[in-house]
Formats: sequence, structure tokens, C-alpha cells
Amino acid sequence: MSELTNPKYLLTNQYKNAANLNARIQLHERFSVNKYDWQRWVFDHFTILPRRGRILEIGCGPGELWRKNGDRIPEGWDIVLSDFSPGMLQEARQHLQGIQGRFTFQQAHAQAIPFANEHFDAVIANHMLYHVPDRAKALAEIRRVLRSGGRFYAATNGQKHLLELHELISTFVTDSAKLWGASIQISFRLESGKEELSQSFAQVTLDRYEDALVVTEVEPLLAYILSAPLAIALDSSTIKQLTEHIQQEIASNGAFHITKETGLFEAF
Repeated sequence: MSELTNPKYLLTNQYKNAANLNARIQLHERFSVNKYDWQRWVFDHFTILPRRGRILEIGCGPGELWRKNGDRIPEGWDIVLSDFSPGMLQEARQHLQGIQGRFTFQQAHAQAIPFANEHFDAVIANHMLYHVPDRAKALAEIRRVLRSGGRFYAATNGQKHLLELHELISTFVTDSAKLWGASIQISFRLESGKEELSQSFAQVTLDRYEDALVVTEVEPLLAYILSAPLAIALDSSTIKQLTEHIQQEIASNGAFHITKETGLFEAF
């Protein structure tokens, strides 16, 4: 089992709290070419939802989707934010204090959603399905708790997402694909998501978010790398070599350019 789908590792290390995730969020927020915020873009797709309804986000993390859209949440929504990490839920509670919206926080796993059949008008999985060990079971659970006509929104990445970063890491770390890239390539992604979702939903569409990273500083990129599971394979000598390589790339080309492939599936 890859670290990316290992529940024990994810709960006790990678997502014990939001520190690792925040390092990755900061890189995207500071150096993305597309200046229209990702979370705002995702929320744009919810305009078809009823003004009164029940909404579930699984794998909510620190609540960024709702923090970035606090001014847009309909008063009639009852929103359940779930995550299997208590630390993430605590951070979500703190981040969403004072924001308009009726939030309930629930520790839960996507493979065992603790709600009745046909309970929600929409379910959201924002960059998290590739962490689920048994996605077929999770998708069956999502289908079960959605009412007839309800929407499921699933964000994920494509096979070439962060390609240049993966190539950089592979230069310095043996079997880096095992720690980072390979599991993403065979997991839930833009190229395979429609086929997978079609096993549970009659209609599936994909909207792509056009973007790229142009990184002009060493430290944020290094912090991103050190936040990932592969950091366990990096000793001080390797980190020094990585740092020097990134510095040279930025000095020679003005920036470290990184491909992004990201999008949102809507299924019903």
C-alpha cells in the first residue's frame, strides 16, 4: 500500500494537522499563473444547487473551500464538514469561526459515511479520493447518502500534474515514484475519473482548471517538497543538492516552471 492511501500514515503523519497541507497550499497560492482562486472556481459550480439543502464535504481538511467562499454560502444550507483526522477538523473549526453558514463537524471515513440514505443534496470530495484505499466502497457510500438528483463533485489532478517537480525529485531520490508519483498515476485522476465515476453515476462531466506554477523563490518550493511523503527519503546532503539545483534553475531561467493539471468532475 502506498503512503498516499495508507490510513495510519495519513492520520498520524501527513494529515495529523494542516501543517503539510498548508505548505502545499502556499506554493499554489503564491506562484500560480491563474489568479482566479481555485476554491472560488470550485464553488462556482455549486450555483445549480438548491438554496435550501444539505451539503457534505468529505476530507474537508482545514476548511479552505468554505473560508474562501464565506460570502457566498446560502443561508439555507446545512453543511457537514467531515474528515478522518481530528486535527484537521479542529483547524477547520478555528478557520470558520464567524463565517456565515451552518456547519457541523464530523469525524468520518469516506468508506463509512455515518448518515442515512438520500440525506444530502450534494457531496464534495476536493482533492481527496486518491487517498481512499477502497474507492469503490467510498463511491457506493457517496451514492447511498445522495438524494435522487443530488450532485457529487470530485476534484483531482491529471497524470502530468507537477511533472517537472516529479522529474526533479527522481534525479535525487531512488524509487521516488513509489513515495510520490506512481500511486497518483494509477489512482483516481483526470484521465480515469470519468470511467470510474460512471460505475456509480449515470452522468459525469469534467471541467478543467487551466493553470501552471512559475516559482521564483527557493524556500517555498523546498517547503512543498519537504511536506510530501517522500521527505522521509531526504537526508541533509540531498536537501542541499536539491536547494542548489533549484537555485540554479531560477537563476538561469528566472523561475522554476511547473505544469499543473487539475479539474472537477460533476456526477449525478
